[in-house]
Amino acid sequence: MFELRGSVAVVTGASAGLGRRFALDLARRGAVVVGLARREDLLATLGEQLRTAQPASSTRVCDVSDTAGFSAALGEIEAAQGSIDVLVNNAGIGLFGAVEETGDAELRDQFETLVFGPWRLVRLVLPHMRAQHGGHIVNVSSSGARSMMPGLAAYLSAKQALESMSQALVTEVAPFGIRVTVVEPGPYATDYGKAMTETTAKLDAYGAVAPFIDLFRGLAENPIAGRPEDYARALLRILDTPAPTPLRIPLGSGAAEMADAALHAARDEFEAAQALAAAATAPDDPDPAATAAADTASDTLQSADTLAAANGSAP
Repeated sequence: MFELRGSVAVVTGASAGLGRRFALDLARRGAVVVGLARREDLLATLGEQLRTAQPASSTRVCDVSDTAGFSAALGEIEAAQGSIDVLVNNAGIGLFGAVEETGDAELRDQFETLVFGPWRLVRLVLPHMRAQHGGHIVNVSSSGARSMMPGLAAYLSAKQALESMSQALVTEVAPFGIRVTVVEPGPYATDYGKAMTETTAKLDAYGAVAPFIDLFRGLAENPIAGRPEDYARALLRILDTPAPTPLRIPLGSGAAEMADAALHAARDEFEAAQALAAAATAPDDPDPAATAAADTASDTLQSADTLAAANGSAP
């Protein structure tokens, strides 16, 4: 079993919300936590609390788009602590607006923070984790990433990209004893919804979409939303669980139900598409070469699935 006490964990987006609560509870479990975020004022208070829980813990001001800054910070952490055992890619920003309302710069900002930033950090920590033959990468996604909600196309498209990267990553790093977890939180009582920005463009044609943002603005006061302390406790238990573990884990109120509904919808869509494709193509005579190529592709995918199932188990 992975031992949290004495491990070294890097948590991005640690200045507020779920990231802050998890960073604090992780330090209280005895882990050396390095909290990263853009807000220096919020990090100052967090740093004091982290050091109270675990004196070797610290904070650093970093923006996920700053490759050089993150590279230097991770190098300093490894030099000071001797290892990097856990990376939690938690930093995030939300954008609300219909597809037609979303501008190029707004879309790029979402992908920079939610995809390129985590990808960059994974790339930077993997040499350390491979060298020590172990580690745990946690990518924080969303319970909506398996489906889609009106007004959240940019945000959830980026989360889907993060999940796709993680699906490839788990097969690539399993031989090194490195585990990958994608957490899909449902609604939690934080101020994340209040911090969500809206697209500059607003079109009357999408007036029916606009009210959806109120669901997110009111999360902090919503009595059915999960509590951050419950999220932190669940994530700590996931870290405690011996490998192998599932790649994608829904957490919180309604998260599992949303995932289940998405799986059923995907199955229904697949069956309908399969029937339509069969009717549309309907070859008179099967092509032997095409059949052989399909069998080879299937064998390759099965090998990748075997690696993914290992997810952190020693080879």
